[in-house]
Amino acid sequence: MSNIFTSSSENVVNVAFVKWFAPLIKALKDLNGSGTRQEVLQKIIDNEKLSEDDISQTTGKNNNKFATDVSWARDYLVRGGYIDNSVWGRWTLSEAGKTVEMTQELAESIYKRYRKDKFNNSDDVLTDKNIEKVHYWLYSPGNNAEHWEEFYNDGIMAIGWDEIGDLSAYDSKEAMKQAMKNKIDPAPPYTMAGHATWQFVNEMNLGDIIFVKKGTHGIIGRGVVESNYIFDSTRGDFKNIRKVKWTHKGEWKHPERSIVKTLTDVTPYTEYVEKLKALFAEEEVEDENGKEERSYPIYNEAKFLQEVYMDKTQYDILTELIRTKKNVILQGAPGVGKTFVAKRLAYSMMGVMDKERVMMVQFHQSYSYEDFIMGFRPTETGFTLKKGAFYDFCKTAEIDSEKDYFFIIDEINRGNLSKIFGELFMLIENDKRGVELNLLYSDEKFSIPENIYIIGMMNTADRSLAIMDYALRRRFAFFDIKPGFDTEGFRYYKEGLNSTKFNNLINCVEDLNDVIKNDESLGEGFCIGHSYFCNLKEVSDQTLRGIVDYELVPLLKEYWFDEPSKTNNWTNRLRNSIK
Repeated sequence: MSNIFTSSSENVVNVAFVKWFAPLIKALKDLNGSGTRQEVLQKIIDNEKLSEDDISQTTGKNNNKFATDVSWARDYLVRGGYIDNSVWGRWTLSEAGKTVEMTQELAESIYKRYRKDKFNNSDDVLTDKNIEKVHYWLYSPGNNAEHWEEFYNDGIMAIGWDEIGDLSAYDSKEAMKQAMKNKIDPAPPYTMAGHATWQFVNEMNLGDIIFVKKGTHGIIGRGVVESNYIFDSTRGDFKNIRKVKWTHKGEWKHPERSIVKTLTDVTPYTEYVEKLKALFAEEEVEDENGKEERSYPIYNEAKFLQEVYMDKTQYDILTELIRTKKNVILQGAPGVGKTFVAKRLAYSMMGVMDKERVMMVQFHQSYSYEDFIMGFRPTETGFTLKKGAFYDFCKTAEIDSEKDYFFIIDEINRGNLSKIFGELFMLIENDKRGVELNLLYSDEKFSIPENIYIIGMMNTADRSLAIMDYALRRRFAFFDIKPGFDTEGFRYYKEGLNSTKFNNLINCVEDLNDVIKNDESLGEGFCIGHSYFCNLKEVSDQTLRGIVDYELVPLLKEYWFDEPSKTNNWTNRLRNSIK
């Protein structure tokens, strides 16, 4: 097969999957806009007249390279708004995809724009701030909600400022405000406008809840965010949109006087949010079976393997461990992405990104049974019995027994586990789920539901922590998370950065990891993880030197504090690799 793109932009040409953007769009058009994955792959094979050699190559852990590359192309086109992924098992063109001419320039633009989201955006890749919890937004669809009917019927929410074009092209609020000054009116400061547009593109996330307001005294709808930001050039106006599953439409009296701004993140105001949520508590949307209708982004094994640097065999082992044991600890050195793996693992096993069914806490030396289960807390008039995080989570899961719930504990080995779990120490065992015990502070029977899975994380390189007691070890399975430098995903990440110095540094780190693994005082649990290199917005000499001098070298000094010659040797090798 000939190279579809012959661009002089090497950082695009060197990324194998970009060449499939145009053939993928064409295949879907030939299939009348929609097809299964296998139908689409076969149509591409037919259209491009691919040989057996073209479609039989393998990569990574014996994955089919052709199929993998096309799947990556689809992922980027979903992010670009050209393919709709809302229907499980179908690849479907969006309205924009049906009319687009996938030129070389457009393909390069899509790749460059969304490479940042896929690999270099720390919010999405490792710190994973965007799925930490559901955020709640107050939103006005135009002056006095004049565009509400249109947006509701189209299944979108939209924000103005079409004059400055695609909002994802701006890398800061200041850049957005300056564009408004340049293209609209130089006089206003655009402080609130810049903040709202930035949040709409960069801080709002899939699964967030939207409350629609009219004026300052009325609420007229509720919805769930279903897509990333899309610049829809096919719309006449209001091109800056997100897809929303509108769950409610009507009129409700606002519990307080509303904020005037178009878009406001009200998540920090917990009492206010509870009042807004209470407006809809008695009026849930129901489907034909009488169950509440909710829409969450689909998340499956394939999506997990695209986003997490882990191969399928390891994924299968890990999910089977969780299903059978119910309690698993992910262990590994700092920097291997344990937190990111834990959350994405939960979503892949649930099949959707339902943030309400995933909760995360972090243990520390002061974390107690009272924080975890329940205990007396001081009030203005004395003491009151307060429920803890795990207690509340169990009660929620108990009501929704047909769905899986995941409780994630970061730094699990930093807490006094026997004290924190208390009498529940026995109940977390997989064969004790549903067994009831009296709680310490109340005269009630309590059990851990069978649909709760506990995922803990611990750093194997933290020598300051005591070994976990054997009684707790018996209740958990332990799974090693290893550096993902040799995975398919990281290979594409390297190709996308297109930096010889970055590649040399990674090669040096892999050699260093071999030495660490074979060191009797360290071992595999101390290897350097890939996350040190996964949140790069650029690959400059200064960036690479910063990683080496301020992250890797201090780690080596701690590892080999009694062997300064070894530390100096590897410090020089790391620095020389990026010269």
